[in-house]
Amino acid sequence: MSPGLRKLYDALNSHGGTVAELLDDAGASDGGKPGPPQVAAAGPRTAAQPDEYELLLEMILEGSHLHYGPQRLVRTDDPDLALLVGDELYALGLARLAALGDIDAIAELADVISLVAQAHASGDRELADAVWAAGAVAIGWGSNDQHAEAKRLARAGEPGALEALRSGARTV
Repeated sequence: MSPGLRKLYDALNSHGGTVAELLDDAGASDGGKPGPPQVAAAGPRTAAQPDEYELLLEMILEGSHLHYGPQRLVRTDDPDLALLVGDELYALGLARLAALGDIDAIAELADVISLVAQAHASGDRELADAVWAAGAVAIGWGSNDQHAEAKRLARAGEPGALEALRSGARTV
């Protein structure tokens, strides 16, 4: 298990409740490469508290995995419970971010959550992954006009959205 997932596991276990009861680290993996939480935490915008950003983003990403799959650390066969616990993880991560006072990152994550939902509703996991990747760069390094345009394209369902988001994620 990667250090990021280990920190998430420990934090959720300490949190207790249903989320702790559903923890299952058997075979939990994030693919062995840095994911959105690690990318964002490596940026200059998050340099003052990289561990906190990584953890709160792991929480939000875990919520997304509960909503859309594949499940990683928090696992349940009950789709309704998965949605509820996923929402709880979104809330836990966003509350930690709000405590940091990072309004720009809060706005970015609101866009990430809504655009990921839109991508999954249309069956486009590739676009959802690109939204996460580009969002992580914007949180860690800051947004720009190119990123705003890529999100506009994604919201509108334009065919160039995927490449625009990928291009923004490659700027790091």
